Amino acid sequence: MILEKYHIVRLLQQKSQALGDKIALEGFEMAAPWNTVSWQQFDTITSKIAQLLIGFGLHVQDKVVILAQNSPQWSCADIGALKARNVVVPVYPTSTMEQAVFIVNDARAKVIFAGDESQYHTACKIQAQCSTVEHIVVFDSAVVLASDEHFHLDTLLSSVVSSASEDELILRLSQTSLDDLLTLIYTSGTTGDPKGVMLDYRNIASMVEQHDTEIAFKEGYVSLAFLPLSHVFERGWSFYVLCRGGRNVYLNDTHRIKQAIAAVKPHTLCVVPRFLEKVYSAVHDKVNTAPALRQKLFHWAIGIGARQFEVSQGRKPANLMLSVQWQLANKLVFSKLQNVLGGRLKFMPVGGAALDVNVTAFFHSIGVPILCGYGMTETCATVTCNTLSNRVTGSNGKPLHAMEIKIGNNSEILVRGDTVMRGYFNRPEDTLEAFEDGWLKTGDAGMIDADGNLHITDRIKELMKTSNGKYIAPQRVEGKVSCCPFVEQVAIIADARSYVSALIVPAFEALEVWAKEKGISVENPIDLLRNTQVVEHFEQRLKELQHELASFEQIKKFTLLPEAFSMESGLITPTMKLKRKNIYNKYANEINAMY
Repeated sequence: MILEKYHIVRLLQQKSQALGDKIALEGFEMAAPWNTVSWQQFDTITSKIAQLLIGFGLHVQDKVVILAQNSPQWSCADIGALKARNVVVPVYPTSTMEQAVFIVNDARAKVIFAGDESQYHTACKIQAQCSTVEHIVVFDSAVVLASDEHFHLDTLLSSVVSSASEDELILRLSQTSLDDLLTLIYTSGTTGDPKGVMLDYRNIASMVEQHDTEIAFKEGYVSLAFLPLSHVFERGWSFYVLCRGGRNVYLNDTHRIKQAIAAVKPHTLCVVPRFLEKVYSAVHDKVNTAPALRQKLFHWAIGIGARQFEVSQGRKPANLMLSVQWQLANKLVFSKLQNVLGGRLKFMPVGGAALDVNVTAFFHSIGVPILCGYGMTETCATVTCNTLSNRVTGSNGKPLHAMEIKIGNNSEILVRGDTVMRGYFNRPEDTLEAFEDGWLKTGDAGMIDADGNLHITDRIKELMKTSNGKYIAPQRVEGKVSCCPFVEQVAIIADARSYVSALIVPAFEALEVWAKEKGISVENPIDLLRNTQVVEHFEQRLKELQHELASFEQIKKFTLLPEAFSMESGLITPTMKLKRKNIYNKYANEINAMY
């Protein structure tokens, strides 16, 4: 019964009553009225959306799709649908039409909330292929609507709802249950059709309750939501932020992340390893071109920071001299680096893929607490996580208190606990296959150290075996190479091959600046990639990046590609995971030429 008080709708209603005129939601660089939304407005708007959905004829547990970039409207539509006891189905704005149509048809959704003009047009095309969709509601009031059954959200919010809808909402809220289905989140999957993960209110309630004991989040903290709300990581974290009275700031253009961090100065934000790798590589690239004295100062400070970090974790004894040195290093170096990230970060949850230990150690050293965690859509994200008092470089921390993990066959991580999904929607056979004696099979390989911290080694299905019988964990190799400021994406090849090779998408902006400094003049990107100096530059960078890898793990040959792996080309998932089979098929000629 303890989880009853963690029902998300009730928690948000309590916060709205308690915080009133304080800001709950903020749209970064958005126009009024969505630039700021108070707690009282949040409660009023979400109740109105619930009444509108009831007025549309949606019954309890009917499905509602949200197809939009991050915005306050996204969360309002989400919570509004939950108040009506509908089931929310997020769809990535970057999904292909085929993927979106599959999801909407599989879920049998009746309403689509669309963001901007592009997403509205996508929603119209989806409706034409999905007979269950009756209404489309658009966030952007400037969009020209094509049907009487399509509406602007702002117009609907200013309309009068029937007393019958108001009465029905009161009735539905009085009958809420933790056993209601809350959301269907379709896994992007690197192969096959996406599967709808069924998460209920009990899953989310447990997530909130467990985070309370592990995360030092305080009412009034500002969180910047820049990862897609379509993904369980950002959406689950946004739920938690709001349930605990934080202010959630929404960024709908990820290209503006640098400006957003500077302006918002968040106390926290969820990030993926690629974000941290870019910060790490940018800092080190700048240091490498700095005067010798400044380079020495930087490396001295990092060394001091690393030692002080171990003291802060209780793994080394305190030292007065070290403390004095750390204060100096903090003033001269660390404070400047911290200011790049807003200057008041309390912690950053990190997930989605493995993070290189050197990158992790760097952020620990400069006093930016990154909390690496492990989880899946099927577990409401977090299963294990580092905490401020338990940060072990290279680990994903210990299980939350209501979660259990163990290592099964082939080093597979098995999970059991309150946040584990109900199953896959309309897929009983896949659900049965996903479990073993009540334990969820994650498909990830790992080990648990003597202190109970989980270490991820790789995706079991992605382990590659060379023709020499050596096993390669691709994410480990790719993580090392991705730390280079000149590398945007990398996919390695090793299965049944005599050595490791790679397809590399350069970071063209950084590469073009470097080429200009070197006096290299070319007419197009393809000529740039064929330039001898450029190829030699990448060869040298790879040597430097791979010195910690075993010889058999190191990339021996590579091919530079002129275009990025994209969702449109079917080469990556919405969560940026590589679709290796598709990549290998598309670039078969380039791969064969390396052997």
